[in-house]
Amino acid sequence: MSQKGKELIKAKGFNIEVITNDFVNDYISLTDIARYKSDEPNDVIKNWMRSKDTIEFLGLWEYLNNPNFKPVEFDG
Repeated sequence: MSQKGKELIKAKGFNIEVITNDFVNDYISLTDIARYKSDEPNDVIKNWMRSKDTIEFLGLWEYLNNPNFKPVEFDG
């Protein structure tokens, strides 16, 4: 039986939600983390997603974790 749950991490006065699935796959709320920088977390995340370093990281992560990843298509 799978155990799903929500937990909170408190950091610098902010609550950050963590969703866990069998304690194997954990998902941390980027929105909650971005609230540390701004009351408008959508803008923080949007800018972070466009940065060159983030795009390179996501490409590397896909290459390592996704057997169907096509690096040529990713390079655009």
